[in-house]
Amino acid sequence: MNSLSRQQYRNLLVISEVFRQQALMYESKDHRISGRVVSISQPHIRPIVRGKAGTPVEFGMKISSANINGYMFIDRCSWDPYNESGDLVMQAENYKQRYGVYPESIHADQIYCTRGNRNWCKERGIRLSGPPLGRPPKDRGENRERRKQTRQDELDRIAVEGTFGRAKRRYSMGRLMTKLAETSETQVAMIMLVMNLEKIRMDLFCVFIIAIRRGRKITKSHFPVVLGYGNMAA
Repeated sequence: MNSLSRQQYRNLLVISEVFRQQALMYESKDHRISGRVVSISQPHIRPIVRGKAGTPVEFGMKISSANINGYMFIDRCSWDPYNESGDLVMQAENYKQRYGVYPESIHADQIYCTRGNRNWCKERGIRLSGPPLGRPPKDRGENRERRKQTRQDELDRIAVEGTFGRAKRRYSMGRLMTKLAETSETQVAMIMLVMNLEKIRMDLFCVFIIAIRRGRKITKSHFPVVLGYGNMAA
């Protein structure tokens, strides 16, 4: 043992854990085990079942983030699989901590729209996207307005998903080359920072162009528009 380097000793410990997990699954004739190690060089990576077509299982970091008026905020990073629906309350509370008020509406994936989250949002006057539980109303006018609102929520979600897609394609978030958990989390944070800086640059440019076209002098009163209040997409 004394002749092993620090890296070799670390790999030996990881290999011992892999052997223990594989032996336990073999003896119990099971294909699942908690905290399964799938990489010797990156033992922090866990398999995450996504259920997507073509890629039912993914390997990597799971991120809970909020998109507020085009700005990305990281609320949670984890290498272990977890149910995202439990993060909605935490993300809404983070919004209140940043801006002093709860968001007017939350546009989230269907997994977030649990009965508990719906009740929590209703108590605080927050509109949670998606069709409400129960039977649709018999009133055709009310039903039409509900479908219209649901459609608008879907359009808002498209913009949010596009932001994640741009982060993966343009900023290589879907292809992290770092090996350590800490460096990978730092890289994701830097990607979010650069995307927010780009959004600020574009917003300031729009403010500048609008002010010039209207023949107004640019003052400090124009800049709060860039970071105004609005909706949150989780």
